[in-house]
Amino acid sequence: MRSYSVPLVLILPLTLFACGDSTAPTRDSVSGTYTATTFTVEIGGNVTDELSEGAWITITLRADGTTLGHIFAPAGGEGGADLDEDLSGTWQLTGTTVSFVQSADTFIRDMSFTASGHRLSATETFSGVTITLVLEK
Repeated sequence: MRSYSVPLVLILPLTLFACGDSTAPTRDSVSGTYTATTFTVEIGGNVTDELSEGAWITITLRADGTTLGHIFAPAGGEGGADLDEDLSGTWQLTGTTVSFVQSADTFIRDMSFTASGHRLSATETFSGVTITLVLEK
């Protein structure tokens, strides 16, 4: 009877590949209620901390893919009006990216958030305005 041995160095990578990434976010791990801990707006090199100006954001991501929540930002709307919007809608997880579909026309639905631990974070630039938003459970 012939015996074949396969070096461990060839087996280990295949074993690790088969196991997948156990730390990858799932719909259940991402679901929960989030509050903004960072919300900045940068225009022409000037950065404003919107939270210190009275803005707030809360959003709940339900396991069924729906959302509820609210955003308020003094003078953050068109023409300097307050931004005061309902964040009801849906959310989707693709890999580590969370995206939103909401009827409210806010920058949130146009951002791609990275899910990591108990945090969703994103930075996007819109017509020269850079918004950074971090949401934490």
